[in-house]
Amino acid sequence: MNKREFLKLNALIVGGAMLNPIPSFALFTPQKNNGDFLLPDLDYAFNALEPFVDAMTMEIHHGKHHAGYVSKLNAAIKGTSFEGKTIEGILASIGPEDTAVRNNAGGHYNHTLFWKVLTPNKNTKPSAKLTEAINQSFGSTESLKERMMAAGKTVFGSGWAWLVLGEDRKLAVLASSNQDNPMMLKISPQTGKPIFGIDVWEHAYYLKYQNKRGDYLSSIWEIINWEEVSLRYEAALPKPKNKELFEEWAELNDFHTTMSQTFHPAEGGDLAPIKARSKELAQKAATLAKSSIPAAFSTPQIMEAVQQLERDSKILSRLTRKRKTTDAQITQSLTALHGVFHKIVGLCREGMH
Repeated sequence: MNKREFLKLNALIVGGAMLNPIPSFALFTPQKNNGDFLLPDLDYAFNALEPFVDAMTMEIHHGKHHAGYVSKLNAAIKGTSFEGKTIEGILASIGPEDTAVRNNAGGHYNHTLFWKVLTPNKNTKPSAKLTEAINQSFGSTESLKERMMAAGKTVFGSGWAWLVLGEDRKLAVLASSNQDNPMMLKISPQTGKPIFGIDVWEHAYYLKYQNKRGDYLSSIWEIINWEEVSLRYEAALPKPKNKELFEEWAELNDFHTTMSQTFHPAEGGDLAPIKARSKELAQKAATLAKSSIPAAFSTPQIMEAVQQLERDSKILSRLTRKRKTTDAQITQSLTALHGVFHKIVGLCREGMH
């Protein structure tokens, strides 16, 4: 099972298992396999965005330019302090002197986001929360479009136009040069969490639009995946910190640690950790079920979900020990378990408000 199949299955199962799905940030960021960053698959065919972006541009842009950033990033971080870090960790810690890592980490992150915020699906719309935030910051979606197009047009040479969520919880439009982005805390003059970005390097549009960057920028607005942008916005909003939650409930923290160490590798297609540690995960779920639930979280819904977590952990543990179990069955069981865990976390967060 490849990563695209895993994420598709994840969305189907978690969507059915959770009352209030909380998107895992790992679903939105570049994944790794055995320490190396991976070129993500596209969610659509190269020609799916036509007539707004042509197939040849997409094929070269993804298969040559983005692939090049991934390959060079993996080479640049070997044997350095950046090796083993997440892409977010790399972006936050690089300085102006880290040229190769800066260019290629930025290129990888930026393009991974870019592919996700485009879609061939027609008439996607911002969520109610995002629409409210856009109206508060810009007055209207049309005004946001004008600001984004202006930012893209004024980039000298190559770069990006960004819609970000700032620390003040407000949306802002920023621009960056080359492959820089607002997550580069030691480099970017203005920082924030990107929820949408437009590539204004010539390789993104020149085959179709030549020097008419404005026409390209206008066309991008016809293929924005507002559902993805809305998810990114809600994921970027400050939430009750897991640290506070896990300090209240140590057994939940213990389960979370093992879940994180086994689920996220599986997102990249590596099932070895969960196969090796499913029994440990089931034991921690059993300990969690027997633990004293903090008063703020002692609700019937949470208690029921914890019992379900224990049952599903046992099922997963048994599956991994059976010779005839397929990777698809393990993935399905693990994804369902992950959904139950985040249901518990979501219910607990509600209790912290």
